[in-house]
Amino acid sequence: MAIATHVPRINNNDDEVKLVGLQMAVGDRIAKGQVIAQVETDKAVVDVEASADGFVLAINGAIDDVVTVGSVLCWTGATADEAVPASGAPAPAAAAGATRSAPTAKAAALLAQHGLKAEQVPAEGERLTVADIERFLATGGSAAPAAAAAAPAAPRETRPEVPGQLKTLKSEERGMLATVLWHRDSAVPGYVEMGYDPAPWDAHAAAFGSAHSLLLNPLLPLMAWRLVELAVEDARLNATIVGNQRLEYDGVNLGFTVQAGDVLYLAVLRDAAKLGALGFVNQLVDLQRRAAAHKLGPTEVQGTTVGFSSMARWKVSRHVPILPPHTAIMVAHAQGHDGAAVLGATYDHRVLNGSDVAALLRKLSKPPKTA
Repeated sequence: MAIATHVPRINNNDDEVKLVGLQMAVGDRIAKGQVIAQVETDKAVVDVEASADGFVLAINGAIDDVVTVGSVLCWTGATADEAVPASGAPAPAAAAGATRSAPTAKAAALLAQHGLKAEQVPAEGERLTVADIERFLATGGSAAPAAAAAAPAAPRETRPEVPGQLKTLKSEERGMLATVLWHRDSAVPGYVEMGYDPAPWDAHAAAFGSAHSLLLNPLLPLMAWRLVELAVEDARLNATIVGNQRLEYDGVNLGFTVQAGDVLYLAVLRDAAKLGALGFVNQLVDLQRRAAAHKLGPTEVQGTTVGFSSMARWKVSRHVPILPPHTAIMVAHAQGHDGAAVLGATYDHRVLNGSDVAALLRKLSKPPKTA
């Protein structure tokens, strides 16, 4: 039986990706785990690995095509002349009775709009996507009568009376929209800031850089590392609210903002507390470089548990960041043209209060030797 290799999900906000590389052709023999293609969003490029040994029977896409996450990229067979399943047939992993992951966020919204349940809609991949639902509706699929009777909820944003043209959001813009909607609909955001003397931090960074022969100023990575240490000391900083309980994360995933052209990444360094100061600085610098080159992997653009952002390079004296989804705090660093340095933080008031955040900023305003 032919086996499918599916288009992978790069991040949770993208239901489509661009096919940018193919290292296979119909008739080629490939091995399980072999890199056979690359797909891309505006955030990252990711290798696609073959899911089975065998001969390539069919490829569903060409270079520069936009393909749906979860759809079949190629079929592999035990022999080169094996039959390819009919177009639209579900892959073996999505067969009836198989366990399937939860729908994507956009798919879940579309299901609700049409009064559908996820189990009613056949999926090509392990996760139900918007394309699966649209295909189901186009072939006459509909909700059960009782569900269909319920009117879909009206959108919160209505179109203004002023005429204009609707434009499809880019991948990173959809990601930002999802973040802002979580900030608006779930968190109860507050903001606290204070000025601080940058001289001790500047001296600490210079000494650290000299001791370890670093080529770049490690000031911001060291401040981010200090935030990681403080998040380990107080688990509430590294937490979120689920229902009526506080979820304290097992590890600290530090999200660090990187502006790469017109794309703003929140690059994620996972299990940061395990790295030590020098390991953290080196890995964060490498993460920044790859973000600037749009070469981040899927796990490096999601899963933030605590965040750090700086606009000092633009000489901004204040900025109020948006909370990433499922985080309690996002620290903002700034230093204006007059040299005055400021630390601020947007925080989820369901988890932390202003006094908690002020205490954090006081500690963060000094390097560890003088904290």
